[in-house]
Amino acid sequence: MDETKFGHRDRREHYIPNKRVGYPPVFVWPVQPINALKWVFSIPGYFMPWNVFYVILGLVAWFWFSPALENFSSPSFETVSLVFLRNAGLVGAYFGAFHLRLYIQRRQDINFKFNPAWPQKDANKFMFGSQTVDNIILTFGSGVTIWTGVEIGILYLAANGFLILVSPIDQPIYFFVMIFTVHLWRDLHFYLVHRLIHCDPLYRLAHNVHHKNTNPGPWSGLAMHPVEHLLYFSCAFIYLLFPFHPAFIVIALVHAGLSPAPGHAGFERVVLQDGRAVDLDCYAHYLHHKYFECNYADGILPLDKWFGTFHDGSADSHKKMLDRLKGNRIKKT
Repeated sequence: MDETKFGHRDRREHYIPNKRVGYPPVFVWPVQPINALKWVFSIPGYFMPWNVFYVILGLVAWFWFSPALENFSSPSFETVSLVFLRNAGLVGAYFGAFHLRLYIQRRQDINFKFNPAWPQKDANKFMFGSQTVDNIILTFGSGVTIWTGVEIGILYLAANGFLILVSPIDQPIYFFVMIFTVHLWRDLHFYLVHRLIHCDPLYRLAHNVHHKNTNPGPWSGLAMHPVEHLLYFSCAFIYLLFPFHPAFIVIALVHAGLSPAPGHAGFERVVLQDGRAVDLDCYAHYLHHKYFECNYADGILPLDKWFGTFHDGSADSHKKMLDRLKGNRIKKT
């Protein structure tokens, strides 16, 4: 597939898509109810392909690959190990698939790759000098561990009667609404946490670890400091406030744990063997890694537009960002 049909390379050979970063016609004025409804049920749209994919994975993870809820009332080493290995297996398979195809096999070389450079292998800022090794260690050593800890902690409360449990059979509409609104909640939560950790001292303490990846790859997605992992996976705590089913937090954590892989892939599209391509819709977050001070949100809610930190990839947006940063520096002095 010819990338020049979808974008161009600048003088540094960085790929710039023709398509501008945008938001769905949902939170707009004047309202567009017909367009909003079309987007919800279109492909790509709210449900398909990503939202349904993560919901299905979360349901499978809970109903087929998790110990029974009563096992969490006093979690044994076996229970903890099973949950950790399940989560590690999901991450290893999903992140590894993107890395294998795009970075080891290099099936499409730099076609649709935003930054033409490959991950660094001799840089002092990374453990063992390797960007990929550093990211993998942080992903499993901190990310999967804290993900597992949050999950077991909440299920401990549920198993010991601290939460009101509901049945998907008795309350199917409520169950459906809760599992398919996870993306909306995670979008808001991610923005709030992301803005917070861009402020000192949290940036210097924690978030700068993630931002070592100015040229991210799939494994960069969960490469975070433990403090950031705690804040990031705290998205699951909202389900403590509502009638509860274990699938709610498993889906939320699967969504949080896996969605960073395509979001940090470093490619606009993954080209398939039949000549088609999957649009990863990750340019907005790539721009955040490139420029730091823009596109803090990453999804449906146009929060960056509302708060003046939006960058759609155009020269005009870039100038507005530079003017904003210049104005902030003048105010500080």
